[in-house]
Amino acid sequence: MEIDSILQPFQRFGVHLGLERIEKLLANLGNPHQSVPVIHVAGTNGKGSVCAYLCAVLTEAGYRVGRYTSPHLIDWNERICLNEQAISLETLRELLLQVQAAIQPDEESPTQFEVITAAAWLYFYQQEVDVAVVEVGLGGRLDATNVCANPLVTIITSISREHWQVLGPTLADIAREKAGILKPGCPAVIGQLPEEAIAVVKQRIVELGCPAVFPQAAVELGTAEAQSKERWVEYRDIENLEFNPKSGSPVQNPKSIKYPLPLLGDFQLQNSALAIASFQILCSQGWKITEQAIASGMGKTKWLGRLQWTTWKNRQLLIDGAHNPAAAIALRQYVDTLEKSPIHWVMGMLSTKDHADIFKALLREGEKLYLVPVPDHTSAETESLATLAQNICPQLGDCRIYPELTDCLEAATAIATPDDLIVLCGSLYLIGHFLKHAK
Repeated sequence: MEIDSILQPFQRFGVHLGLERIEKLLANLGNPHQSVPVIHVAGTNGKGSVCAYLCAVLTEAGYRVGRYTSPHLIDWNERICLNEQAISLETLRELLLQVQAAIQPDEESPTQFEVITAAAWLYFYQQEVDVAVVEVGLGGRLDATNVCANPLVTIITSISREHWQVLGPTLADIAREKAGILKPGCPAVIGQLPEEAIAVVKQRIVELGCPAVFPQAAVELGTAEAQSKERWVEYRDIENLEFNPKSGSPVQNPKSIKYPLPLLGDFQLQNSALAIASFQILCSQGWKITEQAIASGMGKTKWLGRLQWTTWKNRQLLIDGAHNPAAAIALRQYVDTLEKSPIHWVMGMLSTKDHADIFKALLREGEKLYLVPVPDHTSAETESLATLAQNICPQLGDCRIYPELTDCLEAATAIATPDDLIVLCGSLYLIGHFLKHAK
């Protein structure tokens, strides 16, 4: 029985937030999650990168590390990893059958995400991991991953307006849901959040008595200081403020660590700082993570589909999910550093996304846009996207529609000169389709 055929029946339940179903399912499996030490990571953007940093360094430090992230780009087994290696498809199939057998016929059926989340907890328990790095699927408070009572560290990477149809219309609403992963007395690492969001998160920190840190972004180092062609940065925690939940006053905790940063984009200065701050907390708990392990592990970090350079038919492409406005802004900032012109945008988006804000972030005068549907998902209509894009940026050099990605890329590469930049973006599912096709 194939993995898709096992999971397909549960897809009809869609996104249905709540903990009752996953808690019953895990109880039927013997509550494997209660024996797994956890680092829990939420956020609108950046949580996947932070999970990747955490796992790479903890693996380098000699620990047995599980990782659970979503969505996958090519195959389901990418979501569940042990020491940077994806679970085998056969092992995942066996776990899913175990989970399926634990579903009682008189109970409400779990969702697809809840089923594979239960499989991840079961796998980490069976593999006796030292720690599992677990990424929130959607929101936090009612997400199926939020069954860990005493996480080693909870991390909130960023908050911006996404999934507002489910989480609430304002940043404060969204922050409230994401702050739902915070647990009484458990350390928290918080990214640079909008004022409306940070007020909500800090209030929750005080209510729960969480020791919390708010790291400043790492600082770029010059090549002479780094003595390497790699991009090296420094985390200068001397400016980091630790929030004392009892008095509300900050205290300083000086520390400086230098490390290579292979993931592209200025936003990785902040993402990596969140990981480093988490290592400091783990070290205070007795974990053995040397500065050498941090530098080596950070340098080995990989995270597919996010500001990634690749080739297609001998033509260099930049690929990035950029599936919400904040991610689109980050992509545009990176593209602007390349000083390439014109830019050819190959894009597809899901129907639920904020198309106008994404176009506003990305498109500029004279650039060319090639639109394509996102295969096998609820894609936005390309005709509607074309009209919207031309209204937002009337000075576009060109705007074309194609029925599928191969035709779209063929057209873009035929029109673009060798010095032009071609960017494939708009949806992680579109990136996954491309990578699968390229593979």
